[in-house]
Amino acid sequence: MSRILLTTTIPYVNARPHLGFALELVQADVLARHHRLLGDEVRFQTGTDDNSLKNVRAAEAEGIAVRDLVDRNAAEFARLAGPLSLSYDDFIRTSADPRHRPGVERFWRACSADLYRRHYEGLYCVGCEQFYPSDEQCPEHDAPLQRVSEENWFFRLSRYRDELYGLIDSGRIRVEPAERRNEILAFIAAGLSDFSVSRSQARARGWGIPVPGDPGQVIYVWWDALGNYLTALDYAKGEHDDWWSGADRRIHVLGKGVLRFHAVYWPAMLLSAGESPPTDILVHDYLTVDGRKISKSTLSGGVGAATGVLDVSGGPGASGGLDVSGRSGAGFAGTDLSAVDPIGLVEAYGVDAVRWWLLREVPRVGDVDFTARRLIARHDGELADGLGNLVNRVVSMVHRYRDGIVPEERETALDEVRGQARGVMTEALEAFDFRAATAAVYAVAEEANRYVNRTEPWRLAREGSPRLDAVLGTLVATCRELADLLAPFLPDASARIAGQCRGERLADPVPLFPHHRPRGPAPARAEQRMTSSVPSPHPSIVTARKSGG
Repeated sequence: MSRILLTTTIPYVNARPHLGFALELVQADVLARHHRLLGDEVRFQTGTDDNSLKNVRAAEAEGIAVRDLVDRNAAEFARLAGPLSLSYDDFIRTSADPRHRPGVERFWRACSADLYRRHYEGLYCVGCEQFYPSDEQCPEHDAPLQRVSEENWFFRLSRYRDELYGLIDSGRIRVEPAERRNEILAFIAAGLSDFSVSRSQARARGWGIPVPGDPGQVIYVWWDALGNYLTALDYAKGEHDDWWSGADRRIHVLGKGVLRFHAVYWPAMLLSAGESPPTDILVHDYLTVDGRKISKSTLSGGVGAATGVLDVSGGPGASGGLDVSGRSGAGFAGTDLSAVDPIGLVEAYGVDAVRWWLLREVPRVGDVDFTARRLIARHDGELADGLGNLVNRVVSMVHRYRDGIVPEERETALDEVRGQARGVMTEALEAFDFRAATAAVYAVAEEANRYVNRTEPWRLAREGSPRLDAVLGTLVATCRELADLLAPFLPDASARIAGQCRGERLADPVPLFPHHRPRGPAPARAEQRMTSSVPSPHPSIVTARKSGG
């Protein structure tokens, strides 16, 4: 048994949560549930970054107190746990949790040998909360950068260049996928510059954690937010070792827009403080709407704002943010807030549909475009017509032909595909490949449906064939196996399937996945995108299909 600390990033709360951050939460939840089922001891934590200048500006735009805005919006993030069926163990808020500020102050002092003051002038993006070397436009938000000139505290990042390169190159800090690992190694090899870790109280608008011993400066939001991974473990009291250095694996799940902060700055800060670096950095790409990234860089109307773009990388801790621009010229006139609001999507289509789309459609590398039509097509085609139809047929036939009593006899026709699916699934999740993992599970349902069509239990019943019991027993066993395989991905559906197939006598059949068919014909391009996004089955699953007849 291993001990695993698993974290998401923590998003800014300048607006309500969106589907981009829901992606990260669901991915981390799958990993947490998977490792628990393997018998590992898991701590899964998330939270919100309340101390951002973006939050201050959003409050000013609404004409309300910063505290009121962050409390209101942070509550929206915390509320995701129920609708998305999340199983996290801890939720930390950086402005309100009593563990955070003293922990950040202690961490600052632990890094004091690498902290110094100097004057700095540079181009700054409030949306990213970071400086850029020379570009006039922010590459993430496509917005003008602001010139900032002031004296700040700096962290001596340049000291850790060789050590960081060695940790990542050797795999002691594992970055997945390989494309992101190569990207970060190239960044380190080009040379590292010291970076600013504070800002003036005036520029921070008096919001944030003051620098210990220098009340005229506020700790930079990234330093503050990254510290949550330790402060949530009671770092301030020195009680973090049990779950930090004491964990076999320290896994961060994050979006590609915040990779440098987590793979370069954060490990260097930990080394400076005498702490162990993370062991795994698992990176997802962006969700888009109409080909444009979803972000939170523009806010209009706060929690009830209209929708703009969908960015999975909106804050220090955060791989997520929602650009809720309500401008009619933004190019999203046809995009309703429910298209990116995860709670609205769950209310409309159910948690199984939302989780399944995020896990089946989003590739290991590359952005993916979201539409409600694609979500419906994936749900109806695979959950309703594939998996749900299989379970309903099997349970109905056991009731029709054997009065609900499950026969003890079995055939071996589905053993190989079932056995290989679990191994492929585990291998894929270790590689941070949710498409391959869910493809392995769904391949079992596909093969079981083909087995039904080949064996024709209705014909066997009509002919009085003694083989019927073995066929029905095999199908019930396969449905039970599917319930187990689905547990990390669709915990609610898994429980419903298990309930239908439990015991010697099965419960009466009930529909598992009601259809959500869209009204009217689907646009041709939407159908083409749906078809092209279906991943090919893992080779071992293909082999299992062939050998299974």
